[in-house]
Amino acid sequence: MRYVGKRDLFTVGKYLGNIMQGIGFVVALPLIVALIYGESDFLSFIVPSIISLSIGTVLKRYSPEECAIRLKHGMMVACLAWLWAGFIGSLIMMSALNIDFANAFFENMSAWTGSGLTVFSNVEALPKSILFLRSLEQWIGGLGVVIVVIGVLIRPGTAAARLYKSEAREERIKPSIANTVRTIWWIYLTYTVLGIVLYGLTGMPLFDAINNTLTNLSTGGMSIKNLNIGYYRSDAVYLVTMFLMILGGTSFLVHYQAIKGRFSNVLRDIQLQATFAFIILFTVLSVYVGDVAPIESIYHVISALSCTGSSISSTSQMVAWSGYFKIVLIICMLTGMAAGSTTGAVKIIRVITVLKGAYWDIMRILAPEGSVIPRKISCKSVSDAEIREAGSYISLYFILLFFTWSVLVTYGYDPLNSLFEAASAQGNVGLSMGITSFNLPLIPKMALIISMWLGRLEIIPVLVLIRGFVEAFKVS
Repeated sequence: MRYVGKRDLFTVGKYLGNIMQGIGFVVALPLIVALIYGESDFLSFIVPSIISLSIGTVLKRYSPEECAIRLKHGMMVACLAWLWAGFIGSLIMMSALNIDFANAFFENMSAWTGSGLTVFSNVEALPKSILFLRSLEQWIGGLGVVIVVIGVLIRPGTAAARLYKSEAREERIKPSIANTVRTIWWIYLTYTVLGIVLYGLTGMPLFDAINNTLTNLSTGGMSIKNLNIGYYRSDAVYLVTMFLMILGGTSFLVHYQAIKGRFSNVLRDIQLQATFAFIILFTVLSVYVGDVAPIESIYHVISALSCTGSSISSTSQMVAWSGYFKIVLIICMLTGMAAGSTTGAVKIIRVITVLKGAYWDIMRILAPEGSVIPRKISCKSVSDAEIREAGSYISLYFILLFFTWSVLVTYGYDPLNSLFEAASAQGNVGLSMGITSFNLPLIPKMALIISMWLGRLEIIPVLVLIRGFVEAFKVS
């Protein structure tokens, strides 16, 4: 029995066309920056934009919708959307910067997925329009390419629900997915304006304020400065950045409850509680055991836990960190913050679910026969299926991490630094031990690209895509 046939691919193509149209529009926006700063390389943006808009329009209009959209279609659309976004961005950078496809694709996949790793050693030499493109990609990617398109191009209904879930999102702020997405959009836009204003109050130039807000609120962290946020040497800038990173790593449902004045619900949110507990714990350990300065500790703990990858230390300083501090940050990068936010990694709720599941198993063994052990997290019942799903995902996550780490070690990189880089890529973080560079060999570069892509999509949709194509094209 075939679970995916060629008719399913027509359905995928139809909705992918919507995404392509959205991407075509987004990559044309940096033309505004090019005009403002007197940059004349317009074709590098116009041609890829037209390509994406044209192919998207053709797919949307002429792909027959052979069957109703289901979750498998949504997952396949999401996977292909991220690849297409990276490809179109690559065309722009190849033309504008005269670089090869591998480096251009790496840079754009890193930006779109909010990973923040960069192949450029001197980002300050890049055109302002390219810097803005990278920041915009992170900002859009923070919400999710598919989520953005749902809010703009796709009508409410089953299709929106399937596509929403395809990007590993379950929470509903409003009864309908379309209204949920619109609410998320307004919260995101409001915080974006707030971030720009706060950076402006620190004395930061407007262009810098816009870009730093786009990258840090989205937990992307790819900076427009070689020294990242450390360039500004300002405690006020550091505080604003930490605030934005925590906002980005907090569930949109919690933001909505806070805006509505439901502060008791906010304070009871277990993911928010765990986030601050982890920040305090890992900062104290870093300062008193890792012997790292307090501001450097708390900044990078928040950066790693929120999966932003913003830094106030140079690469050489980061490489010189103690092994203990690197391990602390690796744990943060593997954990991540809240589900339903812009953060990456495993997500705190899965960690809590697995730990609680183990605790409930122990209590079940110790309790008298026939006892009923209540299983609730934040007053919500937790099923066996949810515990298994969390455990299975974490297992898959570590298998993928081992693969990427093995590739880097095989190419002669330090084992601990390789683990740090692999965890950073897969968690869509962006902190780097200097392994990522323009001259990184092709195979490890591809491994990191795949890791960023899989990490952003939370693995399962990619496996569905691969199996779907095998099913669709296998000979009966």
